[in-house]
Amino acid sequence: MRAALAPGVRLLRALPRDSRYRGLTLVLTFLCYTSYHLSRKPISIVKSQLHPNCSALGPNPHNDSNSSTWCSWAPFDGDNYKELFGALDNAFLVAYAIGMFISGIFGERLPLRYYLSGGMVLSGLFTALFGLGYFWDIHVLWYFIIVQVCNGLVQTTGWPSVVACVGNWFGKGKRGLIMGIWNSHTSVGNILGSLIAGVWVSSAWGLSFIVPGIIIAAVGIICFFFLVEYPEDVGCSPPLHHMASDEEDAGGVTCNEKDPEAVTSNEGPLSISGQSSVNRSNSPKEPVEEPEAISFLGALRIPGVVEFSLCLLFAKLVSYTFLYWLPLYIVNVAHFSAKEAGDLSTLFDVGGILGGIFAGLISDYTGGRATTCCVMLVVAAPMLFLYNHVGQNGIGTSIAMLIVCGALVNGPYALITTAVSADLGTHESLKGNAKALSTVTAIIDGTGSIGAALGPLLAGLISPTGWNNVFYMLIAADVLACLLLARVVVKEVRGWCGCIARKRGFKEF
Repeated sequence: MRAALAPGVRLLRALPRDSRYRGLTLVLTFLCYTSYHLSRKPISIVKSQLHPNCSALGPNPHNDSNSSTWCSWAPFDGDNYKELFGALDNAFLVAYAIGMFISGIFGERLPLRYYLSGGMVLSGLFTALFGLGYFWDIHVLWYFIIVQVCNGLVQTTGWPSVVACVGNWFGKGKRGLIMGIWNSHTSVGNILGSLIAGVWVSSAWGLSFIVPGIIIAAVGIICFFFLVEYPEDVGCSPPLHHMASDEEDAGGVTCNEKDPEAVTSNEGPLSISGQSSVNRSNSPKEPVEEPEAISFLGALRIPGVVEFSLCLLFAKLVSYTFLYWLPLYIVNVAHFSAKEAGDLSTLFDVGGILGGIFAGLISDYTGGRATTCCVMLVVAAPMLFLYNHVGQNGIGTSIAMLIVCGALVNGPYALITTAVSADLGTHESLKGNAKALSTVTAIIDGTGSIGAALGPLLAGLISPTGWNNVFYMLIAADVLACLLLARVVVKEVRGWCGCIARKRGFKEF
């Protein structure tokens, strides 16, 4: 007697062809970038083991080094260990920021599948090399600095590639919500990276790097075998990246209430697009001239790229300052233990997930990406002020304020790096040329990465003068991020006014 077909297989067979491949692309790219962040997290976990409190472990068994640092890992056993840790962080962040501008150019000219999977294997190699310093008994600072620089450079292969892949498969109509949910890979990777690194941090900290390195390399190999870059490669219909010119006003705000995703996606087996994709896959393909990849300056000329790039610089400055300094702030101000502060700080990431989904949903509904970002940034400024002054009055208040601040700070950051980057990379001024997604994404995220490197650095310089000044710096950066979007916001508002006026005219007619 033969068993019935497995329920999961029946579900897959019931789904339209396009939906199956879209789901595969979302899952694969989610896993890819989750593994990128998973491999970045161990350094923040292992720092405490590189320079622990040796006096708590008892007397020095060798009696040939300082009693308070005998168990530290040279060269991080001196009084300047904080500066050396800062050098490790900045080596990665600066290399990442510089490499991001170059990465997008290569991403447009190389097959994304090869570029992404190759970058992941190399990222795994350099992550593991850092951990092998433990087993090879390496105590030279320059070894760890060089490994961090190389890792920062190869990690730039990730973000432009995954955003380009998702942008190729999903049109503008549902892109904000889908990418808002998909962007949670950052927080998932951070959490998994912390848990995995924590398993070996006290026994053999080298494994805290080697295991994540193996994981990202393995996911890269899976990506090589299964990732599909373009819908056309498997006979699926491409999404609609922008509305027709008669349905879209000068401000880029759509007046048509139809869902553009529904126009091109296969909603069922008998849909027109489904028939066309089948016919296309069965008919012999005619040779099509491959469009040229866009230049760096050409990408900068796309309307909105400069404004959103500079906005992300300041938005990412605020986000990464919280990422690197929030636990220490909670310890110093709220007087929690290091573990409690670390656990509490994860609520900021939880808020970031919610903020990214909320920002994507609202921007899809309104059609105003810049306005959504600007409103959230405007509200974030007073919330940061309130968190600094009343956020530590109780555990309940602290939890609520952290989630709200995380949503307002990371919401615009998530929206710009995902949906906005994909929108601009498929802008109608490109006339259907899809060879711009990686370059545009790299320019936007590369500019933002400059802010990611500057934020923690400025916080380290300002914090000795008081935490109030650090928050004033963050509020100023938040306001600047909002002001830089003013021109695009005005354009979107004018577009809405035009839509309302036309609808009112039709009704009067």
